[in-house]
Amino acid sequence: MPLSLIKGHYRILHTEPDGDSIRFVPDDPDAFTKLHLPARVNRGGGTQLRLDAIDALETHYTPSAHGGRVRHQPLRFAHAAGARLLEALGFQEVRRDGETVVDASPEQVPGHILTRFADLHGRPVSFAYAGPGEHDDLADVHVDVPLLRQSVNHRLIAEGLAYPTFYSKLFPDLRAELTAATGQARAAGAGLWPSDVTTAGAEITADGDLDERLVLLPKLYRRLADYLTLGAGDPDLAGFHAFLATRDDRLFVISDAHATGLDTLVEVDGRTVRLTRPPEDLIFIEG
Repeated sequence: MPLSLIKGHYRILHTEPDGDSIRFVPDDPDAFTKLHLPARVNRGGGTQLRLDAIDALETHYTPSAHGGRVRHQPLRFAHAAGARLLEALGFQEVRRDGETVVDASPEQVPGHILTRFADLHGRPVSFAYAGPGEHDDLADVHVDVPLLRQSVNHRLIAEGLAYPTFYSKLFPDLRAELTAATGQARAAGAGLWPSDVTTAGAEITADGDLDERLVLLPKLYRRLADYLTLGAGDPDLAGFHAFLATRDDRLFVISDAHATGLDTLVEVDGRTVRLTRPPEDLIFIEG
């Protein structure tokens, strides 16, 4: 099945772009309607993208528990991913106040996306590209491996600045290429991989460890942040398995060829938590 190409521009002023999400404004204001894609757009016609198949460290995450403060993962890598994304798309100078872009040169850059659906939050799940592209606007485009390698999604994986996070609608050949790129980045010690503790084990002795010290898969980070917020920051992990079971994160383990829940793949030993499979071995099922 092909993806739809949408031409437009990336606009970041007064937004908070990170390593896997950015504001995009189509050239055709009716693009999403014509493609029957339920994207949520603002009054200026822009929508927030979710970059397909990747997950960068969180720069501003609000836990689901009532009253949770805004949290983040280690900002060295979170900010590196966001900066690389903007650079790859053509932004040359960006100044922020906190996470908000207050000045950028240029203020917007031309680009295009390839997409076929939006997530539950109305964000088009997309492969993002700099420049207008070679195909017509709103054309159906077959995305093969060479075209995938031109995307900023692939670049962030290849440079070790984002984790692979696959969902069931991703085509198998593209998943295989991103898995290979992940393996190469890990073997080369690129980006965040030398600091990654997702499968080695993250020891949590204080609430702040999660935000300041531990580099791990953002999907697991978000669940841990939600859990710790419910416990008012108490780092005791005794109830984490039960908490995960209530979230019912369904996934498919590629190497075992079976469906299960995230809770069955998380091991807790005292104050240490780890994922028992590497991220690229998992395919999450859209909720």
